[in-house]
Amino acid sequence: MTDHEQGFLTAPIEGKLLENLAAKESRFVELEELLGDPDTQGDGARFQEILKEHGRALSLVSLFRDYRKQRGDLDEALELAEGGDDPELKELALAEVEPLEAACREAARAIRVALLDQQAGDADDAILEIRAGAGGDEAALFVADLFKMYSFYCEKHRYKVEVLEEASTDLGGYKEIIFGVKGKGAFGRLCFESGGHRVQRVPATETQGRIHTSAVTVAVMPEAEEGEIEIADKDLRIDTFCASGPGGQKVNKTASAVRITHLPTGTVVSIQDEKSQHKNKAKALRVLRSRIKEAQDRERHEKEASLRRSLIGTGDRSDRIRTYNYPQNRITDHRINLSVHGLERFMAGELDEMIDQLVAHDREERVQHL
Repeated sequence: MTDHEQGFLTAPIEGKLLENLAAKESRFVELEELLGDPDTQGDGARFQEILKEHGRALSLVSLFRDYRKQRGDLDEALELAEGGDDPELKELALAEVEPLEAACREAARAIRVALLDQQAGDADDAILEIRAGAGGDEAALFVADLFKMYSFYCEKHRYKVEVLEEASTDLGGYKEIIFGVKGKGAFGRLCFESGGHRVQRVPATETQGRIHTSAVTVAVMPEAEEGEIEIADKDLRIDTFCASGPGGQKVNKTASAVRITHLPTGTVVSIQDEKSQHKNKAKALRVLRSRIKEAQDRERHEKEASLRRSLIGTGDRSDRIRTYNYPQNRITDHRINLSVHGLERFMAGELDEMIDQLVAHDREERVQHL
């Protein structure tokens, strides 16, 4: 933790932040009243929605109330110590000032940490999309390598991986692969992987030993809960078609593949991984909800002038957040100018050193914008 961040976290709560916390407390009181209202209790869906909002606010409001009590006790002690006529009372008040100041600093820190964690997103499950960019077959092979890397990482953290869609190539790579990751804190750890990833290495198909540069893009989205993003049937166009495999070969002769277009946003999702049209449709809706949620979150963050996370790249070599340099056995993250060595270990899922640095950098940036 930097000196700046440490100082910010323990500074007094005041100004706009104090107003925002007071507003959150007011809303919390309103939610408590609604939960006790018989009309709300009779509406199951609304009651659950309010109960969930109440639960999310409970911890922060409790921290704010604790801070306000500590700050009130401190102000009272300072007033007695500075303006009291009774020497004995002044001495007692002075003895209380230091521990109350420490309690206030700790309470302020707890509030700011809670706010930073909320800003980082409280989603656990994630959906990742990896796509080949510049580099042809070599880019597709690197998509497969990244998928294995993330799968190893998820296994180490006991996250569950579920492939939702894949478009494989004859050489064993992927033009695209979409997969879900389920587990506590999964999105919070993996969200920094969004962007362009560049690889420099000698491809297995290269006969003259020349180093090639290829690029892929990674998109990480929080998986939207089923009731979180409402999608009206009238806003969807659903097309079915026969699934096909590498090189265009037919996987089956029935129209099991599904393409869903969200008409208001133009978002399109195609899934053909399952032989069942019903299962493909369910997977496509999961991906669609998450893409819409990610777009809405990004738009909201931009409107609020909050910190903007790295956006999905185009797949071009120049659009990169990270470079994997095999000849030099080095991985470089260009957002924080951090290089680490040991590619074999990194590709085996040992990403925590890099992710920890990205989390720390992200927190420092958020401190500046809180």
